[in-house]
Amino acid sequence: MYKRVLLKFSGEQLSGKQDFGIDPNVARFIAQECKKVAEAGCELIIVVGAGNLVRGAQLATANSGIKRVTADQMGMLGGLMNAMALTDIFEAEGLKTRCMSNIYATQLAESYSFRLAEKHLQRGRVVIIAGGLGRPYFTHDTAAVSLALELDCQVVLKATKVDGVYDKDPAKFPDAKRFKTLGYKEALESDAIRVMDKSALGLAMEQHMPVTVLDASIADNVLKVVQGEAIGTTIS
Repeated sequence: MYKRVLLKFSGEQLSGKQDFGIDPNVARFIAQECKKVAEAGCELIIVVGAGNLVRGAQLATANSGIKRVTADQMGMLGGLMNAMALTDIFEAEGLKTRCMSNIYATQLAESYSFRLAEKHLQRGRVVIIAGGLGRPYFTHDTAAVSLALELDCQVVLKATKVDGVYDKDPAKFPDAKRFKTLGYKEALESDAIRVMDKSALGLAMEQHMPVTVLDASIADNVLKVVQGEAIGTTIS
């Protein structure tokens, strides 16, 4: 069983069937699944993206007038908004939680530091880290891997809407095949595999951090992975 993991959600997952925003029912389900993990004795760090609110790279087009740095900062703020919402919902579900941020927003969240995050984890709290890495040109995926390394996690769990990594899009190709395991190099070199940002995978490969891709919308999937069951696809 894993003792400490980082769980990465996309912003789109929080929106559920909506086109925009946060679906409270989805957030509550995530909270209940995370509570199972915490009660099993696994320390949990969460990073959530901002795709349900704003996509920085898409905003910074030639015609928008918005600079890429500004657009990425807007994405960080969107991630913070999602983290704040999750923190409240987690607490409402009886899960001790702390929201920390890599961007300066002290009225909204604690400023992230390694030592403070460690103390929260040791006291049995779930730690939700917002703001990516606090710098432009780095995605929330890259932030997830970096923070997992910094906080000595055993694995990064990448939650998606599919049950692992396929050789092609399973929504378009009925004959798509799912990998149970996959090497870093193959995941990096294949253009068909887009389940995680390539720079994030490169960092994971360099530092030997395994990444498990799974469908977190299925009840108990996250708990099963934490307990050692072969769920989804593990890239290592």
